[in-house]
Amino acid sequence: MKNVSNRPRVVIVGAGFGGLAAAKRLAGKRVDVTLIDRRNHHVFQPLLYQVATAGLSPADIAGPIRGIFSRAPNIRVLLDEVTGVNVFDGEVVLKGGTKLDYDWLILATGARHSYFGHDEWSAHAPGLKSIEDALAIRRKVLLALERAETETDQRMRLALLTFVVVGGGPTGVEMAGAIAELAQRSVSRDFRNITPRCSRVILLEAGERVLPTFPPELSRAAERSLEDLGVEVRLRAPVRDIGDGYVDTAKELIFARTVVWAAGVTASPAADWLQVDKDRNGRLFVEADLHVAGHRNIFAIGDTANAPGIGGAALPAVAPVAKQQGKFVADVILGRRSGTFIYRDFGNLATIGRSRAVVDMGRLRMSGFIAWLTWSAAHVWFLIGFRSRLAVTLNWLWNYLTYQRSARLITGEVEFSHPQPRSQPLERKCA
Repeated sequence: MKNVSNRPRVVIVGAGFGGLAAAKRLAGKRVDVTLIDRRNHHVFQPLLYQVATAGLSPADIAGPIRGIFSRAPNIRVLLDEVTGVNVFDGEVVLKGGTKLDYDWLILATGARHSYFGHDEWSAHAPGLKSIEDALAIRRKVLLALERAETETDQRMRLALLTFVVVGGGPTGVEMAGAIAELAQRSVSRDFRNITPRCSRVILLEAGERVLPTFPPELSRAAERSLEDLGVEVRLRAPVRDIGDGYVDTAKELIFARTVVWAAGVTASPAADWLQVDKDRNGRLFVEADLHVAGHRNIFAIGDTANAPGIGGAALPAVAPVAKQQGKFVADVILGRRSGTFIYRDFGNLATIGRSRAVVDMGRLRMSGFIAWLTWSAAHVWFLIGFRSRLAVTLNWLWNYLTYQRSARLITGEVEFSHPQPRSQPLERKCA
């Protein structure tokens, strides 16, 4: 594509936290920016689990990319998929065969689910990376409750009311707590033939503790909060197999109709596009200023990059890192900055259901209600747009006062059939 403006051409692949931050920094500047994403919306991923558990609607945490940049005439948004990069000619190759020339390239392609070599598990244990994922999980959870209400076979009912979350990181902990609250409150108020004591929520973690990136005392506080909600926490419980209606760990066979994967991610194939080295999670290695070695005009940020932090260890794959990196590389392109990218760590936060959270801000470590207020304020602040902030705040206030979840909708055609369990689980009585 011919450069008619003679201004530097910047192509950004991915409109996640990093790509969006870079594009916003370049908006209105003397560069021509093309922002490419496979979806037409930006998603605030830290709150996807609330869509999956009917606490929020998709529009509350997502916004159209074109709308975000409607007042930035130097930014063009493309709904397309990148399939390769021709570094010798400075071209990005799109799925339909179209090629885009660039002077600067920012790869912010994010990550996808990793099943550690067992991709067949994905059919039975969906992950949570997109609105589509969240809606699929929401449908599965709500259908399980509906079918349990009319199921007369006790064994099948228990399988329907058993929910398993694989992975004890922030996403897994938040998901397990939210499912527990949804099952308990929804069942106690709206159902007649099942009770809260019938449902089981099991969190499986292969390591020694949940939230392993948090200080040990906050991990223990999170585990206690989960147990107070009725979540059964299984530590040192790696998964050996996942199939239709069951999860097999090294210690037990769990019969469950709903399994959610929150155990691992792998980077996009950006390293393969450039034919450069990558780490075991698929992230390509970058220099201190975030450019790809041997390619001074190509940057990788966010979950796409293995970027060195203080001491040489790779920076964590979290939203604040991606956002700061996006701003940094935009400033490098504009000639405002150079040298080493330094990440400012403002802390880690995770919530465990209603009024419970843990916050690690260096010397300041909190758990409980104050931590939950801090978590809530931080997440509302970083949402895109005033409308989303207002909608989420009002939804949370309503949910807090009434215990009701207004997004409890099952969409799509429902098949009125009941799958049979793999074999007979242990008898459990509930009242």
